[in-house]
Amino acid sequence: MALTLEQAQSIISDCLSWRKANGLKPLTIAVLDAGGSLLALAREDGTSALRPEIAQGKARGAVQMGLGSRALYERAKVEPFFIQAMNALSDGSLVPVAGGVLIKLDGVILGAVGITGDNSDNDEACAISAIEKAGFVADGG
Repeated sequence: MALTLEQAQSIISDCLSWRKANGLKPLTIAVLDAGGSLLALAREDGTSALRPEIAQGKARGAVQMGLGSRALYERAKVEPFFIQAMNALSDGSLVPVAGGVLIKLDGVILGAVGITGDNSDNDEACAISAIEKAGFVADGG
């Protein structure tokens, strides 16, 4: 099964609703497919210009490494040179902090959501909520 544009847009919509209900700062949300290609992106008013790249970097790192970005962050603390090497191999596009959450179904990675704009824990919680609401399994690492 492949993640669809309609599913990606629904996840983004649910992220925005969750953000408002929980009083988070404005967010930028990226949804990538299993190959790391962008399916959908939303950048709320008031977010900075670099946020789309950060959101995609969180999701891209998760998809490309097969680990939620929280796990990448933890690994960076104990093996910083490994994460630095992975970031170099991905042309600097890997962002190893919480907020990149894998979208899974029956153990298969369908894609990832990357969120930035609030603190990383809140970014991750928002992504997890929307992924689960869509009927998938969320893996933040």
